[in-house]
Amino acid sequence: MKVLKESPQVKKANDQKAGQVKITFYTDPLCCWSWAFEQHWQKLLRAFDGHIQYQYVLCGMIPDWKTYEDPMNAVSNPLQMGPVWMHASEVTRVKMKYSIWHEDPPASSYPPCIAAKTAGLQSQAAEEQLLLNMRKALMEEGLNISKPEVLLTIAKKMEDAGAHFSFSRFKRDWKNGSGLEPFRNDLRQARFHNIGRYPTLTIHNLKKAEGVILVGYRPYEILQQVVERAIEPDLAE
Repeated sequence: MKVLKESPQVKKANDQKAGQVKITFYTDPLCCWSWAFEQHWQKLLRAFDGHIQYQYVLCGMIPDWKTYEDPMNAVSNPLQMGPVWMHASEVTRVKMKYSIWHEDPPASSYPPCIAAKTAGLQSQAAEEQLLLNMRKALMEEGLNISKPEVLLTIAKKMEDAGAHFSFSRFKRDWKNGSGLEPFRNDLRQARFHNIGRYPTLTIHNLKKAEGVILVGYRPYEILQQVVERAIEPDLAE
């Protein structure tokens, strides 16, 4: 597909119609394929800055290891998750600390999901940044982000780095359970739309009823084509 050009006329049209394409990103902090996808997602946000609006839906992939089961990958305990990460790392060439699954396996993805939603009470940017920081801590450093003390340390470092984020408010909201209801809303949304694989993106032009759903890891070129197709009707007006 032809790449959109940033001529003055097109730029003006895009500026007037900024945010007419909405992307909902269904993901989970413990999802290895979502981490591999992160580089393509960030590239997409930069390339179409101002042209799209987006939101994260955190899906609580692993409530606990008593109830979790992934028949597609034959995973029902932490030790079986390591080879899945190893495979994803080899296929995508993205670094993943898969040894965590036998050294200090996360007990649940609920705590980091709730942490991200707690940060989101301050701003979407805070939610997005904390989610990214938690993924990096897990995937690159092998930190167990199901542990509250690890999550609090990551959040404090985010404030120290100069982000527009209040750690004291985060800690208070975390203690009060203020992020629980936003997370429950995400769980309900994912369940309603029958989302069971991550990452999953729904992409649609807000002026149209139909949209596109992308399930699983995809290369950047596919994302670019789908978003361009969603934007082009606006440019034709």
